[in-house]
Order: sequence, then structure tokens, then C-alpha cells
Amino acid sequence: MADTSVQIWAGLGNPGPGYALNRHNIGFMAVDRIARDHGFDRWRDKSGAQLSTGVIGGAKIILVKPQLYMNKSGLPLAEISRFYKISPEAVSVFHDELDIVAGKLRIKQAGGHGGHNGLRDIDRHLGQNYWRLRLGIGRPERKEEVHKYVLQDFSKAEQSGWLDGLIGALSDEADILAKGDQMRYMSRISFLAPAPKQAPKTET
Repeated sequence: MADTSVQIWAGLGNPGPGYALNRHNIGFMAVDRIARDHGFDRWRDKSGAQLSTGVIGGAKIILVKPQLYMNKSGLPLAEISRFYKISPEAVSVFHDELDIVAGKLRIKQAGGHGGHNGLRDIDRHLGQNYWRLRLGIGRPERKEEVHKYVLQDFSKAEQSGWLDGLIGALSDEADILAKGDQMRYMSRISFLAPAPKQAPKTET
């Protein structure tokens, strides 16, 4: 088992206020909420990313938001990982996932990137043995709409409904993740913030 005394939790997204509420930025939303709720220090710039540090469940957690846009997330994360001597097994990445119903969390270690440009770049620079916290955003009916869909804001109904519940639960149960019990973390999120039986229609 990897040493969990110091961990990196990275959220993926695109920098800048214009992207803040995009579906693609749900990873940023997750780590921002964790930083706020758990009294982490102020975000600071390092190696093409923003960092905030704190303690959860007895572990030192380094929150990371790469700032070179989604498809260049890998190098900043790899450089920070090497600087702090943290192995990929102690890195968790929160990211959007088209192939999971909106509002559901799935966790896995290693595996393919599934066409996700952020994961593809992380695989290139860090390897594949990190944890992927896959936050479901659902998928548009037509494949050609995917690019537009991920760069659209969550609807107001989503923001005040399942999205707020999911992000809040991710933060509330963070001590379980910090202790290295990923499967229990996933189970608790599913219990506290169940995905809607049918995700509300999104604004286009």
C-alpha cells in the first residue's frame, strides 16, 4: 500500500472565470470546495498550477489545479509530484466523466484515459498508476455535440440540485479518502448524494 501521509489531490479544469461553471471544470469545483471547507491555506502558484495545502484525516493533502488548460494538465502535476516526492499511487485526480450518469462517482486506479484529454496528458507525464475519481456529467445524445457540451455551464437546476449535493459530499467525506479507503469513499458519496434517477435536461 502506498504511503498516505502526504497526498496530492488534483482537480482538472480550464483556468479563468469564463470556464468556472463548465461541466469540464467539475474537478476544479471539487478541490475548491475541499479547500474551503477544511481550512486549507491560500492558493499559490507553482510549476504551472495552483496549490493549496492542509490536513485531512491525519494526512497532509496538497490540492492542485493545473493552469495550462485541460489538455496540458500532466506536466504541472508530474513536476509537483516529483518535487514533493509523491508517487502516482498517492495521487488522486478529480475529473469529469462523460460515460457515467450525471451525479455519480466512480473510482478506479490506472486504466485508460477514455479519450479524456486531461487524463491523456497525465498518463504521458506521470504514468497511469494514479487514482481517477470520475465525476459523471452524462453525455449528449449526438457525438458531435460532446465538445460543446463539456464547455457549457451546468444548468441552474443542476447547480442547485445534484451538483451541489455531490460536491458537498465529496468534501464532507474527504477524511475517508485521506485514509486511503477509496471504495468506502465511493460508497459513502453514493449514499449521501445519490445520482438523480433521470438527470434533468440541460440547457443548450
